[in-house]
Amino acid sequence: MGRAAAPGSGGLVSLLSAVPCLSCPQHSAVSSGAAVMSSSSTVQPGTPANSPGPDTYKGWLFKWTNYLKGYQRRWFVLSNGLLSYYRTQAEMAHTCRGTINLSTAHIDTEDSCNIVLTNGGRTYHLKASCEVERQRWVTALELEKAKAVRMMNNQSDDSGDEEPSSQSDKSDLHISLKALTSKLDDLSTCNDLIAKHGAALQRSLSELENLKQPAESGEKIKSVNERATLFRITSNAMINACRDFLEISETHSRKWHRALQYEREQRLHLEETIEQLAKQHNSLERACRVAPGLSSNTTVHNTSKGSVQAIKGEASDEDEETEYFDAMEDAPAFITVTTNPKQHRRSGSNLSSASGGQLDDWNLEDNVFHSSQESSYEAKRKNLIPKKRRRSRIPDKPNYSLNLWSIMKNCIGKELSKIPMPVNFNEPLSMLQRLTEDLEYHDLLDKAVNCESPIEQMCFVAAFSVSSYSTTVHRTAKPFNPLLGETFELDRLDDLGFRSICEQVSHHPPAAAHHVYSKNGWSLWQEITIASKFRGKYLSIMPLGEIHLEFQSSGNHYVWRKVTSTVHNIIVGKLWIDQSGDIEIINYKTKDKCQMKFSPYSYFSRDIARKVTGVVTDANSKAHYVLSGTWDEKMECAKIIQSSQGNSSAEGKQKTVYQTLPPKLLWKKYPLPENAENMYFFSELALTLNEPDETAAPTDSRNRPDQRLMENGKWDEANVEKQRLEEKQRAVRRRREAEAVEALEDGNDYEGYLPMWFERKVDPHTGELICNYKGGYWECKEKHDWSCCPDIF
Repeated sequence: MGRAAAPGSGGLVSLLSAVPCLSCPQHSAVSSGAAVMSSSSTVQPGTPANSPGPDTYKGWLFKWTNYLKGYQRRWFVLSNGLLSYYRTQAEMAHTCRGTINLSTAHIDTEDSCNIVLTNGGRTYHLKASCEVERQRWVTALELEKAKAVRMMNNQSDDSGDEEPSSQSDKSDLHISLKALTSKLDDLSTCNDLIAKHGAALQRSLSELENLKQPAESGEKIKSVNERATLFRITSNAMINACRDFLEISETHSRKWHRALQYEREQRLHLEETIEQLAKQHNSLERACRVAPGLSSNTTVHNTSKGSVQAIKGEASDEDEETEYFDAMEDAPAFITVTTNPKQHRRSGSNLSSASGGQLDDWNLEDNVFHSSQESSYEAKRKNLIPKKRRRSRIPDKPNYSLNLWSIMKNCIGKELSKIPMPVNFNEPLSMLQRLTEDLEYHDLLDKAVNCESPIEQMCFVAAFSVSSYSTTVHRTAKPFNPLLGETFELDRLDDLGFRSICEQVSHHPPAAAHHVYSKNGWSLWQEITIASKFRGKYLSIMPLGEIHLEFQSSGNHYVWRKVTSTVHNIIVGKLWIDQSGDIEIINYKTKDKCQMKFSPYSYFSRDIARKVTGVVTDANSKAHYVLSGTWDEKMECAKIIQSSQGNSSAEGKQKTVYQTLPPKLLWKKYPLPENAENMYFFSELALTLNEPDETAAPTDSRNRPDQRLMENGKWDEANVEKQRLEEKQRAVRRRREAEAVEALEDGNDYEGYLPMWFERKVDPHTGELICNYKGGYWECKEKHDWSCCPDIF
């Protein structure tokens, strides 16, 4: 390509013009991919910087933008070692869309028509209209790059080996600016003189035309000649001044450009350094708080308005995307003080009666709470003899990179369920399976069955409500949106003691109904509608609907709602999830309540990360237990033996001081399986959810083809299958709409879509309309008769 010596403008013109474009016989600059060389004679002194100058190569190329728009036609201009591009030729006068410095760029070719430019960590994918046109551009780019590199290295006044911020460069810059200022003054003076002499010359010419006597003509002609001479001299002086100005500008422009680039790099480096220092400072603060703070017997839980928490681990690194949330006005504000049980015994019965029970009650409860501490996953598996061997791994996730922002930037404010997205952002589980994953810590409910006290039982129910979020800490991928009529069953009655059935009962808005039966004495049901909004920086996922839990022996009926999940760093950075909001659990039989708060993320908080706090109260609003922990690790409860009003907080809200016994462990997260980072961070239960099951209904999520292809690593085929399924679902919806219109025209009633296994009823406790399981699914499974199921796949 001739890197050793870069030819001048004439050599570049002759070399490029010698290569004809086979597909562009007209050689028109307007045709797609055509490029032209501007003539140096057309460029006058004083040409704007963004206008093409001598030795300029320009033309149309296609530039890759994003996965929605693909390749877009752009006007490219190659000049002075810089490749700039515009949307149209008219934009050259005012708006440049981007510039690539070829002196530090790497030029590569993918195929017959593609060009790949890499510079400063950014990659530009360009495409020409034909192979010959691509070769023309590559030749021009290589020659311009060689010339830019040689000029930057060989010019003695560039000071290439020294930093632009050196003292000599500053002195040279000062001298150059002084010279330019002087030349500008000369140009201003010349401009005034030209205007003055030009006016005089015009008057003389007018007088010459009005002459009548020949005697006066000689003097007038002489005067005109003198003034014309003055005008010519002044014009020549101005031209010389312009030439000198341009020479000085051209001499120092590259040096100034590199100096500016250096200052930009220094600024970016300084910003990165400050960011790293802030992160290190935050880590040191957390380390200092954890080391001496854990040995203290006094724990402060402040959930009043304005309280904040710091994200831990890798999430704290993303402070640029910090979102701040205020707590609810009625959120509890309290302080807990742990008391030694021996000291409490010596204190008499006053403290015990303050909490509504005797100290011996706590000792009796130790058996139940102690059993929860020993309920590790390993111990549980030892006590169970599974009927079927479950899989313990799935194929590793392929390393496909895709920018979520390129898909989502045109979807701000829209429902996530209505945005068509490739499977690259999914995990190989459906929303129905994710809903079933809430049962991973079902053993908490099995323990709650054995609690005689409803207050104590409330503690286990609260821990269960928190445990469902532990699987989301690393799960930033999106589950598959279920098709209307899609189901998912989890029959673990033999080994785990429960079986679950989910069905997608509505498509817009997306809603799923769920029912769980446990032979250990409890039932759970819910209808969850997912409302999601893309906010630009983050994605808010708001589950709507109530969760119902009932214990058969006691008749205690608990109801609560889920909190809001927020996915941060949608545009740039590493994705991470935060849970924030309040949960109120109500026992409709005894009127006991549990108020829990999920503290939102804040970079400046001194609290532990992902903190959850709560208070369990009876029907008379008397507090009995304090809950504390994190939604990704563990939950503890401590029995209250005395309460008193403390000092007001900084926000003017009075805090309650609870004196408690040492806390008991309610729940602790199971460790993730080995190699979980390559298996979508699935838990041991999640790995079994999509395991093939021939006895499941044909509408089961396990039989969904695009999800199965994705799990097997065939993402391209999965995307094609996903589009087919969505189009099939749209066709069914259009058919139903046509049937509704036809029924309306005939004056008949149209029922619309009805779920297969659920029916809508009014809940007697809340008074809300909810989808309840009407039965029949497990009976069909026993008969192996699925003829009633629709064909959705």
